[in-house]
Amino acid sequence: MTVDEAGGPESSCTGGEPEPTESLKAFGAVVKAFRKRARLTQEELAPRVRYSVQTVASIEQGRRFPPADFVARAEDVLDAFGALRGAARHLARRPGLASWFRQWAVIEEQATALWSYENRLVPGPLQTEEYARAVIRSVPPSLDEEQIERQVSGRMARKALLSTHPLVEYSGIIEQSVLERCTGGTEVTKRQIDHLLEISEPHHVELQIMPLRQEVHAGINGPMHLAETRDHRWLGYFEGQRGSLLVSDAAEVSIMLQRYAKMRSQALTPDDSAGLLKRIRGAL
Repeated sequence: MTVDEAGGPESSCTGGEPEPTESLKAFGAVVKAFRKRARLTQEELAPRVRYSVQTVASIEQGRRFPPADFVARAEDVLDAFGALRGAARHLARRPGLASWFRQWAVIEEQATALWSYENRLVPGPLQTEEYARAVIRSVPPSLDEEQIERQVSGRMARKALLSTHPLVEYSGIIEQSVLERCTGGTEVTKRQIDHLLEISEPHHVELQIMPLRQEVHAGINGPMHLAETRDHRWLGYFEGQRGSLLVSDAAEVSIMLQRYAKMRSQALTPDDSAGLLKRIRGAL
């Protein structure tokens, strides 16, 4: 895997990229048209916009959300008289989502299966509005109310992932400590636990809790997210403080799948997890 100058992840395996959306394909077609008008190849354009050839190709194919600095540089290099900036404004930007998360958001929407392991917070698609707001307020820098509500709205939109048709097979593993931390306070945590119990009832949602005491833990290196695409390829994703990495290299994704499979055997069963959630709620 390589990393672009702007810090965004770029996979070396193009076969694992997300399927194009109509808005991304339309933007890519505009870029391609202006590139050809300028009589440039992708290989010639890439160094001028300070991105790799593969990134340029992915954007033209509608397989990658274009970073803002790519749009600005391509606009200038291709002398596009505002056309690229205008086209970019019509992209499905998913308001409220961090720029470095948007590519994974596209993948989530197109996935047939989603697996998530978290030791920091309840995964986004499982969060209540109150919990999401508490999480957003917890992390500096402080945001104004409009910014907070925009982020909450973006996060709440992801909840639809678990109710769309065809149904997405969802597996989530959450550390017990995440819930005992009481993010947002006791009442917020109680309602979040109630929501987890309710959302895990349908057959396509499996929720497991990793107990506090686990002497052998396959996820000790941190959170991870996995998605199976419609063509049955798996992609991985993980993030840090203010950035993320999309993993599509088959060997690397295989390691993530192995670790997740091991964690499923180490975590409590779904029934035992539900029992633990009820006990945690009762003790609050």
